[in-house]
Amino acid sequence: MTVDYSTLAKTIASLTDGETDEVALMATVTCEVHHSDARFDWTGFYRNVGYDLLKIGPYQGGHGCLQIPFSRGVCGAAARSQEVQLVPDVHAFEGHIACASSTRSELVLPVIGKGGRLIGVFDIDSDQPDAFNQTDADSIAGILADVFGDV
Repeated sequence: MTVDYSTLAKTIASLTDGETDEVALMATVTCEVHHSDARFDWTGFYRNVGYDLLKIGPYQGGHGCLQIPFSRGVCGAAARSQEVQLVPDVHAFEGHIACASSTRSELVLPVIGKGGRLIGVFDIDSDQPDAFNQTDADSIAGILADVFGDV
């Protein structure tokens, strides 16, 4: 199954139109993205709470890590660098944090708000190796920019 990113973007835009509450936006994006593709085993946000620390936000799937320092893991790398992390094999990523032992590949995108403020990161895990590609990264980055760019 491949994601129809055009339809997904329109659906999310419709559901989030006019909403400015970050948690409400995160919950809606998480739900829609998670259920759009069977590759997405865990989908959720880690919120930037300051002090170079991420804390769990809305998610779908099994339990996530409660907090992740910017200095550790794929999510920390995305927060620290503010660059997309497309990881085909999490076991080859030095410092990977195994919140779930079933995770094989990961896509983590920084979530940037108004004025370049780092809101957090959006994390998608898959139990399949090499599950994500540049189309996934670019399409989801576009959705995140549309939803959070003015918040």
